[in-house]
Amino acid sequence: MPGIGTLLNVFAVVVGAAVGVLLGSRLPPRVRETVMDGLGLLTFTLGITMAMKTDNFMVVLGAVLLGGLTGELLHIERGLERLGDYFQARLAAESSTFSAGFVTASLLFCVGPMAILGSLADGLRGDIQILAVKSVLDGFAALGFATTLGWGVAFSGLSLLVYQGALTLGAGAFQHVLTGPMIREMTAVGGIMVFGMGLRLLDLRAIRVANFLPALVYAPLLVALAGRL
Repeated sequence: MPGIGTLLNVFAVVVGAAVGVLLGSRLPPRVRETVMDGLGLLTFTLGITMAMKTDNFMVVLGAVLLGGLTGELLHIERGLERLGDYFQARLAAESSTFSAGFVTASLLFCVGPMAILGSLADGLRGDIQILAVKSVLDGFAALGFATTLGWGVAFSGLSLLVYQGALTLGAGAFQHVLTGPMIREMTAVGGIMVFGMGLRLLDLRAIRVANFLPALVYAPLLVALAGRL
């Protein structure tokens, strides 16, 4: 049944985050800081790897600039932070990192080729192999993030459910729209965003990464436009 892969992914994130929260309270502050630095370095490296997949840097440049401008006008980052604050208030949680965990994990788990390709494969063929692998990776990542960022990481599973669920349900339409080059440039744009998250995790620059989310829409549009020129 289509959607099983996404449900598995959400389950892995929630369980991984729960284990991370339980472990985090038992870890000394310096250990948690080292774990976060390690995750920051890995995220940083993943972003570079994804960004290098581009075949047309001008498409990535245009998508990032247009996406950033659109995101700033729409205040996407603030919207996600408010959603995180809402969950925190509803749960009466005191952690100041709740919203940070929700936003950071939501972006990391939703941005990337495995989320797109896995959801399409699940929706079209009922093939959950890609999402099964992604579930394992996301589960361990959630564990690591939750040791320092807390329960907000677990609630990123809601973002995952909405995003991958929409892709899975609309797989038939997306299959005829998204070409290989489009997915490749979307991956590269996603890499730039993941790179930005790495900078945030390492406390090097507080980039409003979520405001670049529209770039994922602009990337395939620019690829289509370039193909017509």
